[in-house]
Amino acid sequence: MVKRFLADNHIDFEEVNIDEQPDAIEWLKAQGFQSVPVITSDAQTVIGFRPDQLRKLAS
Repeated sequence: MVKRFLADNHIDFEEVNIDEQPDAIEWLKAQGFQSVPVITSDAQTVIGFRPDQLRKLAS
């Protein structure tokens, strides 16, 4: 749902798939995250599908 939302709103993103890149799991744990998806930008971090917060990334 997050990928579709970002694409539909023309928000560029780079996907890191933890199934294909298990090293990313250690980074997530080190940052204190316990679930995915985690969307990071220079401005904010969004955990989960939060359209209200994801819209801010388009600004």
